[in-house]
Amino acid sequence: MKAEIITIGDELLIGQVVNTNQAYIAEKFTEIGISVERMVTVSDDLDPILDAFREAWNRVDVVAVTGGLGPTHDDITKKAVCQFFGTSLVSRQEVRENIERLLQARNLPWSPASEEQTMFPASATVMLNRLGSAAGILFEKEGKYLIALPGVPYEMTAIVSEEFIPWLTKRLHGPVLRQVTLRTTGISESKLSGLLGDLDALLQGARLAFLPSPAGVRLRATVLDTDAIVAEERLKAVESRIREKAARYIFGSSTNQLEEIVGNLLTEKGLTISVAESCTGGLIADYLTDVSGSSGYFDRSVVAYSNKSKAELLGVPAELIAAYGAVSREVAEAMARGIRAASGTSIGLSTTGIAGPTGAAAEKPVGLVWIGYADEHLSLAVKLNLGNDRRRVKERAATAALDLVRRKLMKIE
Repeated sequence: MKAEIITIGDELLIGQVVNTNQAYIAEKFTEIGISVERMVTVSDDLDPILDAFREAWNRVDVVAVTGGLGPTHDDITKKAVCQFFGTSLVSRQEVRENIERLLQARNLPWSPASEEQTMFPASATVMLNRLGSAAGILFEKEGKYLIALPGVPYEMTAIVSEEFIPWLTKRLHGPVLRQVTLRTTGISESKLSGLLGDLDALLQGARLAFLPSPAGVRLRATVLDTDAIVAEERLKAVESRIREKAARYIFGSSTNQLEEIVGNLLTEKGLTISVAESCTGGLIADYLTDVSGSSGYFDRSVVAYSNKSKAELLGVPAELIAAYGAVSREVAEAMARGIRAASGTSIGLSTTGIAGPTGAAAEKPVGLVWIGYADEHLSLAVKLNLGNDRRRVKERAATAALDLVRRKLMKIE
């Protein structure tokens, strides 16, 4: 089946809002074997919206629309779908009950806007929005489907994942598509490609996409087959061959985050961690505490940015800094040992570097970062050169620090 995604909103066209809805819907469609042929963004005007509906409906099997379902004057998607499918708006009881539940939970009164949101195309199927008042609107006609979704990302994702994808999966036909995404870090796209070697021999008819980011490279393997069982077996074989070659750099699959993997390892081993950050400015702590339950293994983070704070808070000898400089192996190790001693945790982790664009010297360029690690058996520091973009240096350093912990815990050298 083929799909098109239409997003509606002037705020998207002027760049005021980043269009994440397209990416999410495309990913979910791809996961169940639907090929996204085109993405279109149109303004909050009836004629462009109807033109986009007509073009998409003539081209593809599934049309997903986001935006314009609110109660304000520029929210005209309901009007557009009613005109396109020749139906009218009526008050739907299931939508009313859902809105009443939301308002009661938030201790808010019923309003004219609430009443407006109960109005729904008479011939459409309701896809309830448990997080908001704008329900998803589903039309099914002549073997084709159009769903209109709210533009608020968290509301849209809830309807798509909980309501629409399960509903649509039961109606799929044609070739079966299966995918797996492996997440790597600590290796560039070009080096990873070289490590994998002969891709024809590796993939044997499958497809492989390299998706780089500051945190690492995602490898997305895709298999298309007429038989679901065969497709899954072929995909498992491809994944196995990739893992054989690149296991050292693969930390997870699909939506796994490195901080989740590290957190799970710490929990499994009954270990705790604390962090001393200079150039990353608290970013490692931010990553770690993004994970629910991280209080079970994460104790504290100290942002010791100045030389004075490194000495006062972490016990780094001033003479060590004077001799080697704040951005050095010796100071990184001392910071890791210092935070571990101060917190009493199993592991101490540290970063010190030059994020730029200022502060560099001939022997210490922008992008130079030392990552320190200390546990009860050893302390060490790893030297990295992470480019010349300040934000990317911070992100890459934080990721590399977490990956160093992962490798130590898994005994990967």
